[in-house]
Amino acid sequence: GMDGRIARITNAVSDFGRELDSLADVITFGIAPALLAFAWGLRTLEPGVAAEHLNRFGYFLTFLYVVCGASRLARFNIQQNPVPKNPGRANRKYFVGLPIPSAAALLAAVIHANGGYPLRQWLPWGVLFLALLGLLSFLMVCTWRYYSFKDLNLLQQRSWLSVILIAMMIYLIWNFSQPVLLAMGVAYVSSGIVIRLGGLLRHRFKHLPHPEHQPH
Repeated sequence: GMDGRIARITNAVSDFGRELDSLADVITFGIAPALLAFAWGLRTLEPGVAAEHLNRFGYFLTFLYVVCGASRLARFNIQQNPVPKNPGRANRKYFVGLPIPSAAALLAAVIHANGGYPLRQWLPWGVLFLALLGLLSFLMVCTWRYYSFKDLNLLQQRSWLSVILIAMMIYLIWNFSQPVLLAMGVAYVSSGIVIRLGGLLRHRFKHLPHPEHQPH
């Protein structure tokens, strides 16, 4: 999360560094989470016909997750000032599509919230976990808006309230990491969906005819 920011601060940004960073991200946030997700959510299900079919579909979805993550990184590298499908405020910076580190973070948070123990016995949990993999794959390659936090300056002077909030967040993560990290991951991944649905609803109601102008 800090490598790009440090590179910009030290004026060490280069095409070589960008490509090397993407290769590392494919492994760290693509292949590793996909293998972890399959081993945790599907591989240890109770044997049976349904579990066997679920495992086969799991191979496809974990592979799809890696492909979508790599495509997301490639698109990020070649685009200059990309505009999301639902542009936000001009004074804020956004990602086009869900960043692959955020997708990997949610997978890790789900597994961490369960104590790291693999799913067993209850097949519907495996189905829900596959649905999560499919959703994250779609969100990475879509053109929906996600806040990037790049306009936050860590070196800028902060108010006492922000210092207290940061301290509280560190305390909560340190002492209640399982629910807090899961809530943070779900909140960020859901933010793009909520913003997109809100934009569609506003667009729909904006073009509805006003009751006064409807024919009687």
